[in-house]
Amino acid sequence: MNVCVIGTGYVGLVTGACFAEFGCQVICADVDGAKIAALRQGQMPIYEPGLEDLVVRNVAQGRLSFTTDTAEAVRASLVVFIAVPTPPREDGSTDLGAVESVAREIGRAMDGYKVIVNKSTVPVGSAVKVRGWIEAELPRRGQRRFSVASNPEFLREGAAIGDFMRPDRVVIGADDEEATAILKSLYRPLYLIETPVVVTSVATAELTKYAANAFLATKISFINEFANLCEMVGADVHDIARAIGLDRRIGSKFLHPGPGFGGSCFPKDTRSLAHFAREKDSPVRIVEAVVQVNESQQRRMVDKISALLDGELDGRVIGALGLSFKPETDDMRDAPSLSILRGLIERGARVRAYDPQAMENSRKLLPDVLLCENAYEVCEGADALVVLTEWNQFRMLDLARVKSLLRQPLVADLRNIYDPADMRDAGFTYVCVGR
Repeated sequence: MNVCVIGTGYVGLVTGACFAEFGCQVICADVDGAKIAALRQGQMPIYEPGLEDLVVRNVAQGRLSFTTDTAEAVRASLVVFIAVPTPPREDGSTDLGAVESVAREIGRAMDGYKVIVNKSTVPVGSAVKVRGWIEAELPRRGQRRFSVASNPEFLREGAAIGDFMRPDRVVIGADDEEATAILKSLYRPLYLIETPVVVTSVATAELTKYAANAFLATKISFINEFANLCEMVGADVHDIARAIGLDRRIGSKFLHPGPGFGGSCFPKDTRSLAHFAREKDSPVRIVEAVVQVNESQQRRMVDKISALLDGELDGRVIGALGLSFKPETDDMRDAPSLSILRGLIERGARVRAYDPQAMENSRKLLPDVLLCENAYEVCEGADALVVLTEWNQFRMLDLARVKSLLRQPLVADLRNIYDPADMRDAGFTYVCVGR
């Protein structure tokens, strides 16, 4: 099957490479000529484990190609995925400008039946808009028949290849039998591993992605609220999380206390859901509270670090380990590190930091932070050390060396990667989250 993926960001590139691995003929299109040129040379615009090997292999085998000629890619394909950015506006609503631009270009290029699939996360009703934008361009070339469908992605950054190849489920939202049959055929390789496929309406599929992300974000804010309560009453949130997580109705996933959620999905999608639900006069109050809790949790982390330094941050040097919003990615979008480190700097602190993958992105987003070569350089002369991202290489640091490099043996572990008793025995004044 011939497939076109418009947009070579995180979702588009992973989607295109994985469909090529399934055996499809895939063209990935993007308006960014420099990115396309780099991809043709095997250079990835993002860090994602396994992605480079997948792209290089499928390009070499002739199943995957890259172009800036979107119109030609559309004409060559039966299924066209829209996988372009849908950034949030100030009020939380979703900016569909890139989706509209692509939809209109598809309309101008269309020369026969196509299945147009929204892969980007978009509010309910976006498929109707996409159809309208395409139809608005069709009269110039004569009317053409097409379908618009929704196929939301559920990819975890850092584990996206595995999530695509061995998903928990595939959701196909289509309102006609022909589009449904084509998309089911596209995902036929997953039937061999008995992947559940949920076939539903377009509107339901659009809302399903928001429901999934909102629920997972709710679990994070829930356990963070309990972590804060644990600190007040002398309880251990890890034991609480384990005890409730063993209840199969609840499950242990996403019950990890910390500085709050970040990344390209949860912050944007919870705000977007809250916004369009209010517009429909059906507010999702739980989700609105989740957003508020997450924002307050990040502010609370600044206060926690300040308290470790007796409330005096002016002129203090803070060492920070981890900048990406989670391990195994270089993504800094809405990373907790951004608001926390900016909050420390606003109070007069100087920050030194290191991240295994996000250094280049950090240079643009945190220009006032001194970037170091490794974790131990971060510690040199710092008044306190802060763990912001739970990269594996931070879990087994030489604590004696860390202590010798710090001005004071102060550690704020915002990811709870160390044991409080072990840290006290090593001579550190140690604070974490909910223990």
